[in-house]
Amino acid sequence: MAKYVYAFGGGTADGDGTMRDTLGGKGAGLAEMSRAGVPVPPGFTIVTDVCNVFFDNDKKVPQEVDDQIWAALEKLEGLMGKKLGDAADPLLLSVRSGAKFSMPGMMNTILNLGLNDETTEGLAEKTGNARFAYDCYRRFIQMFGEVAMGIDMVLFDEAFDARKHKRKIKLDTDLTAEDLQAIIAEYKKIVKKAAKRDFPQDVREQLIMSRNAVFMSWWAPKASYYRKMEKISDRLGTACNIQSMVFGNMGDTSCTGVGFTRDPGSGEKTFYGEFLVNAQGEDVVAGIRTPQPISELKDWNADVYEQLFGITQRLEQHYKDMQDFEFTVQEGTLFMLQTRNGKRTGPAAVRVAVEMCAEGLIDEKTAVQRVAPAQLDQLLHPVFDPVSLKKLVKLATGIDASPGAAVGRLAFTAEAAVEMAPAGPVVLIRKETTPDDIHGMDAAKGILTAVGGKSSHAAVVARGMGRPCV
Repeated sequence: MAKYVYAFGGGTADGDGTMRDTLGGKGAGLAEMSRAGVPVPPGFTIVTDVCNVFFDNDKKVPQEVDDQIWAALEKLEGLMGKKLGDAADPLLLSVRSGAKFSMPGMMNTILNLGLNDETTEGLAEKTGNARFAYDCYRRFIQMFGEVAMGIDMVLFDEAFDARKHKRKIKLDTDLTAEDLQAIIAEYKKIVKKAAKRDFPQDVREQLIMSRNAVFMSWWAPKASYYRKMEKISDRLGTACNIQSMVFGNMGDTSCTGVGFTRDPGSGEKTFYGEFLVNAQGEDVVAGIRTPQPISELKDWNADVYEQLFGITQRLEQHYKDMQDFEFTVQEGTLFMLQTRNGKRTGPAAVRVAVEMCAEGLIDEKTAVQRVAPAQLDQLLHPVFDPVSLKKLVKLATGIDASPGAAVGRLAFTAEAAVEMAPAGPVVLIRKETTPDDIHGMDAAKGILTAVGGKSSHAAVVARGMGRPCV
């Protein structure tokens, strides 16, 4: 019988880093890190072929695939000593996409799967932290509602912001357990009204719907557009990674972050990234809050900083390329959630290739192959004349996310940018970009967002496209 599901974590893995075609980039990275003894939360990967089978088979997967998924879940429950749906001590899961080639933010993720009314109370009691449990549940309803049930995220955002406004609160972290309970009640009403059904309480139904939503996201307009832009084949499909949750939102001894082993904007050999205390991973990438630079992690927890720095340097040596990584610290314990070859600007690609060659990591032939023709083109992109910078009137300051210079009329939506671009250069301005804005980012000469940091969606995608971004 064909093998559709590969386990990883707990110091072992069924697959390895060479299996990107089968496991996708994320799954292959998780398997390779597990084999190398890196602390990875255990889980399993459903192979990329199943995505194609799903679409070829009227959006259903064969019974033998389901059988292998439930068998893998049972093994994971044994390893973790927790059960999915257990009211007293529930196992919670993340469900993430992962194609062979990196497509940042273009496909779906669901966190905190396995929460329902019962298991949320169990989690509150088990952790002694009701605020944390309700925070996870409201995040899950919001994410699952949008991704698996097709409900407009704006509806959830409005309800969330209304509660903050009512309580005169600026930061999400200032919301109390009671506030979060009220938000959950509002979210359930939104689901009932928009989806014409109650929020699903059956955890196995949640898992199946989430897996299918990950596969469905392969053909989302934003993902299709990105593949066309990056010349990625439509037939590759995405893997689906199901992993035990670790929590960066358990209080002030927990955090989540993303980073690079070198500066993806300049190529400089410096530890580069950002983190947010008391947050979950999507908070950093979505740019909802402006994170702290990774250098400040040393002041927050020196041991975690040294461990993270050591692991990521080992990963760069192992893969012989600049790594883009995600991590979570749960109550002082570090977990690695992802490593992959990082997107970089044209100038950074040249510098990284030259310096890695000088360091003996790669040979000259590999160094030349590391720089794509389109990246060389970026070296000819406009930049500000250093002399003129001294004369500029400074209206505001921001975070330099992707280098270059751009001039254009202002477009406040992706659609407006596409419409306006044929008549002359456009600068796209958004509160924060989302993967749905990819066509507008492609049409714009430069991108400006009100919030977010160097690891936000806008920053990562703009660097890969060679667009200046602040």
